[in-house]
Amino acid sequence: MPLCVLSEGAGSQTQIPASLSRIHIPLISTTTDCSNKVVKGKVVHKGPLVSLAADDFKLKTVIQEEEDTSLNASSQSLSINIILFGALAKDFSKTVKLGDVVLASGFAVSKSPTVNKDKLHPCNLLLSGDDACIYVSRLPPADVRSLLAVRRTSAQSAEVSRTKKAPKYTYVRLDDLKPNTTVNVYGVVVFFKQPYMSRGTDFCSNMKITDQSNQKIVCNIFLEKLDDHPKIFQIGDIVRMHRVKVKLHEGSLTLVKTFGFSVVTFDGTEGKPVEPRTSSRSFHFDQDDHRTVEELRSWAATQALLPPTPVIPLSAAQPKSYFDLTCQLLAKAPVDSTCFLLRVWDGTRSPHTLNVIVDPNATEGPSSFSPERERLIANVLVYDNHVEYARHLKIGDFLRIYNLRAIPGSSKVSDITSSESDQVDQLAFHLHGGTTYGRGIRVLPENSPDVQKLKRVLEAFKEEEEKSLNDSEILEVWCTPPESPDRVSVSADCTTAERTCSHDVQTLTLAEVKRSDPGQVHHVRVQLRSYEPQKLHQALKLYCSKCSSMQDIPDDDLLTGVFSEASVDSGPCSPPQWALSGQVDLPADSPGSTIRPLTVHLSTQLLSEGKTRQLLFLMGATLEEVKSLSFGYLTIVPVRSSGGHLTLLDLSAPFLFRGRRRYYGCKRCSKAVMREPSAEGVEVVNEKIIAEALGVQLLQFVLLMKLKLQDDTDTLDVLLWRDAELFFNVLAEDVAVNQEAQNIVCQTMDSLCPLGGSIGERPWLDMCLTAYQAQDDAGKNTTFYQICNTAMAKPQSAAYEPA
Repeated sequence: MPLCVLSEGAGSQTQIPASLSRIHIPLISTTTDCSNKVVKGKVVHKGPLVSLAADDFKLKTVIQEEEDTSLNASSQSLSINIILFGALAKDFSKTVKLGDVVLASGFAVSKSPTVNKDKLHPCNLLLSGDDACIYVSRLPPADVRSLLAVRRTSAQSAEVSRTKKAPKYTYVRLDDLKPNTTVNVYGVVVFFKQPYMSRGTDFCSNMKITDQSNQKIVCNIFLEKLDDHPKIFQIGDIVRMHRVKVKLHEGSLTLVKTFGFSVVTFDGTEGKPVEPRTSSRSFHFDQDDHRTVEELRSWAATQALLPPTPVIPLSAAQPKSYFDLTCQLLAKAPVDSTCFLLRVWDGTRSPHTLNVIVDPNATEGPSSFSPERERLIANVLVYDNHVEYARHLKIGDFLRIYNLRAIPGSSKVSDITSSESDQVDQLAFHLHGGTTYGRGIRVLPENSPDVQKLKRVLEAFKEEEEKSLNDSEILEVWCTPPESPDRVSVSADCTTAERTCSHDVQTLTLAEVKRSDPGQVHHVRVQLRSYEPQKLHQALKLYCSKCSSMQDIPDDDLLTGVFSEASVDSGPCSPPQWALSGQVDLPADSPGSTIRPLTVHLSTQLLSEGKTRQLLFLMGATLEEVKSLSFGYLTIVPVRSSGGHLTLLDLSAPFLFRGRRRYYGCKRCSKAVMREPSAEGVEVVNEKIIAEALGVQLLQFVLLMKLKLQDDTDTLDVLLWRDAELFFNVLAEDVAVNQEAQNIVCQTMDSLCPLGGSIGERPWLDMCLTAYQAQDDAGKNTTFYQICNTAMAKPQSAAYEPA
């Protein structure tokens, strides 16, 4: 998401892409094709930068088209709101001033919720994602296509010098080196040590390189600044050094730096982009260099240069082993003068993690994490010469820790752990002092392929963690919301935030609503002051229409236990007469499982009728195995053996899996039996038919929120759940599995109650409320209010369609 400043004398410049064509602001609508379009205008309003989360920002600005467009446009349609997100919003806040002329590309168009208030263009432009770009003009007025842009490069990228008279370098093969000569060389790294403090004032790097000659040469690099040392991350990296001197040391040739020394390194993996790593602001790199790197990569791939497992995840660490670890730093703390604690994770779980207790007041970063994340955190104890380096690491850094040792208990650790018994089957991860075998720590750059891969793993876990969190406060206050009157029939889609009912009642203030008797329907015009839960996925619940109970969706940790217990308990059983029995093999890449056959029973009637694609009654499988198989087979019912007969699992777990969807039953109202679903008279055997056949009372996915409304007279707490699907224009069942549906809920709440925005700027909503009496948790009759017959417009950017 670049922000590009257009100015004269900016050095190396590139034109705005010729593929972009200008669209005038008055011509923009929600049906506009935004691809390859650019909008130009002067900045007439610039809002504050709002922090949404760590490294996530939002900013609102207004631009105005000043030229005579000959479109007879009103002043209202010449000015438009632009909403910027992420790094682009942060850069815009720092760089752009009122009066600057900007050009925006890569935008999406949505309806403006504030058009009646600000009297601007009825649409907003939304800029987020990799394609979004803002060009800031500091040039004299000119045609859009003639403007020049200098794209901001990342802090990790180096500026390649492209002078007309680029120097031509000659490189010497390692078997042609002669003592006391100064040369330029390329090589593949076969051994290295991270920079460490020498006995003098410089840091020292040691490495050994080779090339197609198979000659191995040691290099000793002394430099004052750490950033100037070769950026080597793993064996197999390729290094290019200019102006190194060849010396004869103890009968062997050694390379050392000399005046004018420079170094550039590259990832040695075939197929990876050839991106130079260097701290130099200017260096030479041409097609010949590119070809040399690719040739060295191809050659190294045919040689046994790499260790068998140079980097392994925490989940694969074994007692007494040494390994390299790629991880992210979550917290750190001193243990004593010779030992430092690093709390790290890589998205996998070590089965032997040792708990290390330190003073929370001395901890930098969070002192505790969610139970789900705690299970994935490893405590790394750093010793001696590595302590000082560890002190300067920043929380959130991505690290490569070299030659880390897994130790099953130690005297050092036992002094700072909670009890001796905790050490049983536990591992302490130690980075010993010294630099033997390349021991050390390196901070990896954000654009490193290894970091990008790790980020994807961690982000996937964070998404699952968010889904499994419990909103205890909401659960305690309204685990089962007070019952409301029967729903009133509603009309079809609405286009704005408005009522969809046909009630002919006068709009009241909130103060008047509070003074009214229960059992009535009220129309109000309000703003949203706040809502809970803030983590919107926590609003998704399971509801039983028979006993009116409501519960949280079980997390995977609970389900894993249910499946594991059922798997252990399952023994021989007689299959039902209506089922075909057999085995199914797990896919070889099934996560968390071994390749083994599982017992299945198939419904013969459904197979013969062709009503559904392989309804499997699966026995002895783990949760991960069921999840894996459910993508290959349409419908799975997990079962276990009880008294020699098939039966369903505990209804704490889903009784049915269909792809990504899971279906739950009410423990209180279900009377589970093992019967064959009937296919008679139906075209598709769905979850309702299967639930009825199995004696399961199907639980319904619902959205449940508590909103605080306000107007000029008062505030009022209301519930949103009976008509929540109408309100958001999504199905609650889809919110459980569909990212687009989840985005619509989030975007809707963000538009009604933007984080950091003033209350006065929030949109006014026409709502229908029903007031009714029910008993609260203390058994006292209380008046409750619930939103009904009210709908929001579907966001223009959403691609969601109900399943």
